[in-house]
Amino acid sequence: MGTIDDTVWQRSDVVNRFLNGTRGALPCAETQLDVMVRILQTMDRPVTSFLDLGCGSGILSASILDVWPDARGVLVDFSAPMLQAAQQDLATYANVTCHAMDYGDPHWVGRIAEQAPFDAIVSGFSIHHQPDERKRAIYAECFSLLKPGGWFINMEHIQAASSLSTDLFAHHLADNQVEAERRAGSTRTRREILDEFENRVDDAANILAPVDAQCGWLRDVGYEEVDCFFRIYELAIFGGRKP
Repeated sequence: MGTIDDTVWQRSDVVNRFLNGTRGALPCAETQLDVMVRILQTMDRPVTSFLDLGCGSGILSASILDVWPDARGVLVDFSAPMLQAAQQDLATYANVTCHAMDYGDPHWVGRIAEQAPFDAIVSGFSIHHQPDERKRAIYAECFSLLKPGGWFINMEHIQAASSLSTDLFAHHLADNQVEAERRAGSTRTRREILDEFENRVDDAANILAPVDAQCGWLRDVGYEEVDCFFRIYELAIFGGRKP
């Protein structure tokens, strides 16, 4: 059995709120995608195959395919509404396959292994739902699926070192969402948006870990060039390369 609370992320209302509100309001959202692509561009070869773990709507995959449109993409998510969104948004790419799969269950590796190895494995705001012990195991499982020289990049919700960072994150996100909703004609107040975010039902499914600890876990697995390449508040991009 997996460890994610599927009573939350199988709900269309929760998924729609994230995709249509929270995801686009994340601080420096476009910059984060740019950083991910720039890391992948450091390889001495193009990305010809990649795995998007916990793919959501496929936004990370879309950023990769914008640069390497001929790459073969394998997208994995346990949430049916998320996979449906990904299939719709990436429908123009014939070389993309989506799999309904809970990678909280270690057996997922065997199901994906026949499509490995990959030049890159990426994940966006997903692995933090797993207990820390399972996170470490997933990082090792991803290592086994990479080609030599391939990258694992995690764009992730992390544990903040201070309550100030948590507050700054919530207020920055609320400001971004207010601006977006005003352009769309919404009259919701900043207080309403902030209250919704701070009392969201999916928050209980988060198991956040410090980014420094997670980088240490990657090094223990055997990744090289491990670093936190971007951080703002409770958001970080970290990863490493398989030797």
